[in-house]
Amino acid sequence: MWRQVVQEVFPKAGFREPAQVPEIVEAEKRLGRALPAQLKQLLLESNGVIGRTHVDTVWTVDQIVEQNLLFWSDESFAQLYMPFDALLFFGDNGGGDQFAFVQKPERADVFVWEHESDSRRWVANNLRDYLGRSLRDSGDDW
Repeated sequence: MWRQVVQEVFPKAGFREPAQVPEIVEAEKRLGRALPAQLKQLLLESNGVIGRTHVDTVWTVDQIVEQNLLFWSDESFAQLYMPFDALLFFGDNGGGDQFAFVQKPERADVFVWEHESDSRRWVANNLRDYLGRSLRDSGDDW
C-alpha cells in the first residue's frame, strides 16, 4: 500500500528492502517508545523512502533510532535548542530541516523542525499527507 502511495506522487522514488519485525521491535526498545503505526507499516514495506534529489524522505529504522537518540541526549543540542523529547524524527529534506511526529501528546500530524530558527511547524495531517507534499514537484518548499 505505501509503495503505491509514494509511486502515485513520485514514480522514481527509491525503495529499500523491507524492515523486519524484529528490527522494529528492537528499535522501539532502544527508543523507549512505539513507532507510529503508519510509519511501522511503511517500514515493513520499504526500510526508508528515497525522494527527489536522493533525499531520505523517510529514514531507515537504524537512522530513526540513531538520530532520535542523538537529538534526545546531546548536551550541546540541549544548550542550543528547545527540548526534542516530544518529537520522533523520521526524515529530512536534505538541507538540515527534519520531519517528526509529535508523540507527547501523540498526534498523527507531521511537523518540520527548522534548524536555523529551532521552530517546529505543522506541515501535514499524517504520513500519507507528508509523503504527498514532500515528494511532489517543489515538495521541499514548506
